[in-house]
Amino acid sequence: MNRRSLFKALALCAALASGFGSHDAAAQEKTVKVGVLHSLSGTMAISETVLKDVALMAFEEINAKGGVMGYKIVPVVVDPASNWPLFAEKARQLLTQDKVAVVFGCWTSVSRKSVLPVFEELNGLLFYPVQYEGEELSKNVFYTGAAPNQQAIPAVEYLMSKDGGGAKRFVLLGTDYVYPRTTNKILRAFLKSKGVQDKDIDEKYTPFGHSDYQTIVADVKKFSAGGKTAVISTINGDSNVPFYKELGNQGLKATDVPVVAFSVGEEELRGVDTKPLVGHLAAWNYFMSVKSPANDEFKKKWAAYAKAKGIAGHKDKPLTNDPMEATYIGVYMWKQAVEKAKSFDTDKVIVAMAGQTFKAPGGFISTMDAKNHHLHKPVFIGEITADGQFNVVWKTPGPIKAQPWSPFIAGNDKKKDEPDVTVKTAAAPKKS
Repeated sequence: MNRRSLFKALALCAALASGFGSHDAAAQEKTVKVGVLHSLSGTMAISETVLKDVALMAFEEINAKGGVMGYKIVPVVVDPASNWPLFAEKARQLLTQDKVAVVFGCWTSVSRKSVLPVFEELNGLLFYPVQYEGEELSKNVFYTGAAPNQQAIPAVEYLMSKDGGGAKRFVLLGTDYVYPRTTNKILRAFLKSKGVQDKDIDEKYTPFGHSDYQTIVADVKKFSAGGKTAVISTINGDSNVPFYKELGNQGLKATDVPVVAFSVGEEELRGVDTKPLVGHLAAWNYFMSVKSPANDEFKKKWAAYAKAKGIAGHKDKPLTNDPMEATYIGVYMWKQAVEKAKSFDTDKVIVAMAGQTFKAPGGFISTMDAKNHHLHKPVFIGEITADGQFNVVWKTPGPIKAQPWSPFIAGNDKKKDEPDVTVKTAAAPKKS
């Protein structure tokens, strides 16, 4: 080979080496996979789809500010399609195949119960953003929604008060699964402790996706003839639309029989004529109408994000609600815990989550309890207004500590207010 050919060959090698080097640098951008496990189809999509969207918004915000410890979040979104066994399959896929560091997901308690053994077996981390029945405490779950003493009990106390109408009789109306049945078991015991007799409590359940509430609403009207009555609704998903329409059809006004809902927020009222529903109630830990600078900022960010992404419904009429706030808080607390732990390792992040705080959109400082994996949260009771929003009529002075084990269930006084950490672990590498 002559000198000229040799120099050409060396120059070519150098160029190739340079090209490969820059490719490797680009390929080595640090990333961490994060799972999103929400129903994007089926009966629960009406409630869950927007939680996927607000999680993606939070990830985008975090990535724009440098990620988590310099790692860019790569979301892995799956659709368990309101199919409870499929939740477990998708959770296993996220943890074993996708190797996600954390999962944000589930709405119904039956979906959470479905995935719980998977997270405990594989030592995964789940942030669960919806109010629930309590009676559970897991090392591998952080509950950013309300326990019964942060929603159900205060709501019923309000209904029994003079301001709430002084209800003496109660219809417990829910979807037929673990959350409504366990919540109503707790509420029955609570009502009995207040002197309410069994004859003054009517308990009814309908399947997921139920749409014909004509007979049930007629029965409620009949039952209410026996004295001042209130309905406590734990109906979930798209069944809320026909239920509220039927209340309007039969003229069941809040002044006659108030309904307080635990799973109906701004999103579920979208597309419902709320004029006949004015004055009916919902109990949550956040409402879109809450006045605070933090909420103004949250709503503004959501409106801009929904418009930019063309999110159905929200691009024209952006709404926020309680589980969206709980999702948002969870994402940021996880980020803070990872950075405190200086690791994505599940066990180290769990330790670092204790006592995490975050200025919540609702205007309060949310605190993760040092032991029980639940947030300290304020409670708001709001009346439905004609525009589908809620006017807050009652609230706690500040955040209250969650009671995962309700004192109204026998034997709970002997249960520990911290999770058992002796679960089987099989930690997998988390970063990609």
